[in-house]
Amino acid sequence: MALDLHTMTSGRRAGMVDRLTADGVLTDSLLRDALLRLPREVLLPHAYVRVSGPGADPIDWRLLDGSHPDDQEEWLKLIHSDESILLQRDGEPLDALPCGPVTGGHMTSMSTYTPATIEALQAMELGPGQRYLELGPGPGVSLALAATITGPGLATGVERDGPMAAFAQRNLDRLDVGAEVIEGDALEGHQARAPYDRIHSGIGVPCVPLPWVEQLAPGGRLLTTLATRTPSWPGQLLVTRTEVGTVEAVLRGRPRGYRPLLGYRWLNAVDHRARIKDDPGTARSTPLTPPPDDAYGFWLAAAYLAPGLVRDFQAETMTIVAPEDDSWVMAGPGDGAVRVHGPRDVWAELEALHARWEQAGRPERYRVDLRDSSGAQHVTSGAGPKALSWTLPPLAAVPRQAL
Repeated sequence: MALDLHTMTSGRRAGMVDRLTADGVLTDSLLRDALLRLPREVLLPHAYVRVSGPGADPIDWRLLDGSHPDDQEEWLKLIHSDESILLQRDGEPLDALPCGPVTGGHMTSMSTYTPATIEALQAMELGPGQRYLELGPGPGVSLALAATITGPGLATGVERDGPMAAFAQRNLDRLDVGAEVIEGDALEGHQARAPYDRIHSGIGVPCVPLPWVEQLAPGGRLLTTLATRTPSWPGQLLVTRTEVGTVEAVLRGRPRGYRPLLGYRWLNAVDHRARIKDDPGTARSTPLTPPPDDAYGFWLAAAYLAPGLVRDFQAETMTIVAPEDDSWVMAGPGDGAVRVHGPRDVWAELEALHARWEQAGRPERYRVDLRDSSGAQHVTSGAGPKALSWTLPPLAAVPRQAL
């Protein structure tokens, strides 16, 4: 059976790599080799599958156990797919999980879906001999891939969840890739092994913790998601330190990003779906054609400059909700018209912001100044009075879970 499983997983890994290469997602030859070599089934020996629909509470789950013959085919297909792999509910221990149906709890750890992992690691430009720090590694998939590229003894992860840190370390030891997971506060980085040539955060933060920047070596690259209150329009921040020590940071809107720190409460549109269906709002004309989903620079600005909004991507028509203001907009019923509801005219705000974005030159990239003596971190699209700009919220705004 072990030989059969090895053959099955090798074939699935090759198929996964071929698919990602054909789709143009995977372009780095070192990462391709690492993906082919790394038996991800060791790092992802089980997976939760959500049974309940959106908005259900409590949630019904089913746990797939990779060692159980009845689960094996579905489990192998899932862990080699482009889906996120759900691994842990509410910080539970991971050494004796019962397979089958289970009710309740919320996911506290997962493995990010593979295209996002590949995108992040390729943006890091990993190479042999680099010192690598992973913040919030979860089960250690990206940490293991990085260690396979950098070489043994150079890749370190900092994970605040004790059971997950122990689980990841056990599995990494089985792979013998020479990576270490340390239980600790990822917001502090890991000074003992600093400086690092590459720092990757698997958790979203509202602004950049200063220890991360301080622990970045000359020539180093730091990649993280900047989290706002909306999951709809994430930003990816790339920080580089030049060989002479100058720090530069560029923020771009992206179609996806990492989940924020535990305790960070996202807005959601699910609770408003029934009400929107019953009362979609009052129709009015608009000069603004709904911006496309890939106008990332605009939607990123909206996350900060029209705060409190969240997009319902499951709706047939573009629907954006301001949950705390009991307001929403539906881009329809036809060209040149929208439906608005509530005391906050969400679409009027987006119309005004879009005009400002146009005047600023339709920016897709924003510079971030991490060097303000007051500790504030400022974002701007460029120089001049028409530039879009805002200040990142402080790190203290995120509830920090006790270790």
